[in-house]
Amino acid sequence: MESSQKAGQGLSIAKALNPEQLRQGISKDFVAVLFKKLKGGFFLVIGFLLSPLSWWNDLFFNLPIAYSFGYLCSLLSPKLLLPCTIIGYWISCIAGILLMQAGVMDVFQDQSKERNFKKELLMGIATSTAYTLVILALLQLKILDTPLELFGNL
Repeated sequence: MESSQKAGQGLSIAKALNPEQLRQGISKDFVAVLFKKLKGGFFLVIGFLLSPLSWWNDLFFNLPIAYSFGYLCSLLSPKLLLPCTIIGYWISCIAGILLMQAGVMDVFQDQSKERNFKKELLMGIATSTAYTLVILALLQLKILDTPLELFGNL
């Protein structure tokens, strides 16, 4: 009985709206969702390329970005080249993880939930820092080996 009443209400609503209004509503929603998913996919791909999750990205993305950052800092003082290169590398990795996180939120999260940028930013920084600490621990425990003793004795 209730389902027939609901169906009747749905028909009356459908009759009240003309087909053109329905098409515009559907197409605007579809375009908005599609744009959000494409934007999220773009952020996800760029984030993956910058993140430390892909082993080959350093040579093509992170190190040139880090060196450029270090070079710009070395224009102020030549002693800043190495420290700023390391900072630039860390920043590019954090940016990659944050972009991946934003992309995943856009692609997989429902529209109904509001996003908290501050919480997402803190979560991304915490994730990046945890990743860095895990890598440093693996290097310290000699589980991972660095080529040519890049970091000396950790």
